[in-house]
Amino acid sequence: MSETYLTTDQLADRIHYDARTIRTRLKDAVLLEGIHYIRPFGGRKLLFIWEAIQRDIGTPSASRAPLIPMANGGVAHG
Repeated sequence: MSETYLTTDQLADRIHYDARTIRTRLKDAVLLEGIHYIRPFGGRKLLFIWEAIQRDIGTPSASRAPLIPMANGGVAHG
């Protein structure tokens, strides 16, 4: 299987986000090391794995949020 590796700027162009947003808000919150990106040779540079991001980009964030039980028997999405 061939994987497509993208720099932060290339990923930003593809998903229409600012590169700074990817580095500060998405990395390690929704884009996870070893799944969505790697650090080649243990360095500082990040390479994002396009196929993993493409697979997971449509996953609703609510499905990852914890469920908080409510007194009335319902749940709140946290």
